[in-house]
Formats: sequence, C-alpha cells, structure tokens
Amino acid sequence: MPQEQKKIDFMLDPIYTNGVIAVKERALLGEKLLRFTEMTAEEVLRALSEGGFGSGAESREGEALCQAEERSLDGFIREYAPSQTELIYLLSPRDFHNAKALVKAEKLNTDAEKMLAPEGLVPVETLKSAIKSGDYSALCRELCGAVESAMEGEELTGAEIGAIFDGALYCHLAARCKFNPVLKKLVAGRADRLNILTAFRAGDGELAQKLYVGGGKLKNGDLCALFGDEEQILKRFAKSPYEGFIKLCLAARNRGLPLTESERALESFEAEYFAAKKYELEGKQPFLYYVFRRRAEIQNVRIILVCLGAGLKPQDIKSRLRAI
Repeated sequence: MPQEQKKIDFMLDPIYTNGVIAVKERALLGEKLLRFTEMTAEEVLRALSEGGFGSGAESREGEALCQAEERSLDGFIREYAPSQTELIYLLSPRDFHNAKALVKAEKLNTDAEKMLAPEGLVPVETLKSAIKSGDYSALCRELCGAVESAMEGEELTGAEIGAIFDGALYCHLAARCKFNPVLKKLVAGRADRLNILTAFRAGDGELAQKLYVGGGKLKNGDLCALFGDEEQILKRFAKSPYEGFIKLCLAARNRGLPLTESERALESFEAEYFAAKKYELEGKQPFLYYVFRRRAEIQNVRIILVCLGAGLKPQDIKSRLRAI
C-alpha cells in the first residue's frame, strides 16, 4: 500500500485532535470580522498581519494572506482528518472543480490556470495528463464519467458542463459518506439547496431538471412545485428543512434581485449546521466545525477587503459575510 494511502487511512485519536483544535481556536477572528467592516483596508491588513493571519505569505496583500491561510488549513486537514471520509468530503470537491476547469479550457482552447483551485486529492498534473491523453484510469469512477461525458459532449453550454461535474461530485460524496451520518446529512442538505437554487435561477422546470444533481432527498418532482405560485410553494415546503432557504429565494425573485442571500446561505450551510449544535459536538465533529469556520473566515476576509476597496458601507459589507 502506498505511503500516502496509509496516511489517509490512519485515524487519529479525536481527543488529541480536539486538544489541538482548542489551541488553534484562539486565533480565529470571530466577531473581529464585524469590526473590520468599519475600518479601512490598510487598517484591516495591519490587524491581520499583527494577529498572525496568513503567516508565511509572500506579500502583505490581502489575497496573498488568504492564500497562505488556505495552504495552512489544507495542511491541517491532511494531517488531522479523523478518517478518509472527512478528507474526501473536504478536499475531493477541488478535484471536480479543477477537472471542470481543465475540460472547459481544453474544449475552448484557453488557459485554465486562473480557474484552478488549490489541489485536492488528485494532483492537477494527473488531471491534465488524463484529459490530454484520454486515459482516465487514474481517476475515481464518478470523476472519470464526468470528464468523459464533458469531453465527448458536443455544443455543451458552460452551465451544462458545470451540471455534469456537480452531479458527479454529489454522487461521489453520497457514495463515500453514506456510512457517516453527519456527512451524509450534509451532502443531502447541500445537494437539495443547490437544486432549489438552480430551479430559481433556471426559471423553468425543464432546464431545472436538466441541471438537477443527485445525492439529496428532493427529487425532480419535488422541485416542480417551485414553479407554482408563491402561496402554493410556501404551503408545499412549510415546516420542511428548506422553508427558510426557499423564502430567501422567493424574496429575491419578488424584488428582482440576484440570489445573493441564498448563495450566501448555501456557502454557510455546514458552518451554521454545526454552530446550531456547538455545545453538543463530540468525536469527529469539532474537527469539521473548526474547518468550516476557518474556511468561512478566509472567505469573509476576501469579501471585506473587496468591499472596502469598492467603498461599500459597513452594513452592506456585513450583509455579504458568510457564517460568523
């Protein structure tokens, strides 16, 4: 067995890992992020640097700090993930994203470099080689199928290519996480919310069905109900786990606004799931909660710096932040 595979399969003692997390939690930004919205970009960058955020970055620019923080978090995930299942849930989405970017670049004869995310579990060079050669044997079954379908498909739109990879990703996650009750619930929750969001973006049932991803509890028939009138929609999903999310989508649609709030809710889903149970977390769950909080904080730093650069008011910036 390769050394890397041994490392992936090795399970660390959750008690030891949770002790490490307890120390690292002291460096989380928490509500400091709200104060950052009322500062200048220069003051925020200085506060971040003084607090150790982005330690080891090549420069003191905001994006360099965020990328350094992401590398640090990736290192923590690879070292302390309780099992292979958590590694797959946290890092394999990068593989599907990068493969999608490389396929689009190959079909459109463009450069994929600016579209690539940090490496997940499959090296980018392995993905590049597979796509160039047409030999997908180094890829997992779902990723292999997605690359093959996208490469062979003719006149596919960007949205359709995206749906191929999203569908394959959620099938992959659902299969690999089916014996982990918490991650199984998170996969289904994200898949269902993505399908709801896609339906509102699409505006018609036929396109929504075409872009549908599996892995959730809602079926295509359930999503058809989203194309009725508002009263019927609210009645159909009343007291369901999706009620609040659907209300966000409806509010945006009624006001003719982008689905920004719904997108924010989707990206905050995991962190808010654990935040609601933060006093009940045990075993492997504190590891996941810490990772999702830290990911949200890195993204929030990016949002704050971009918004400050654009001259937005503090309240407008706060409304764009992920889970705090």
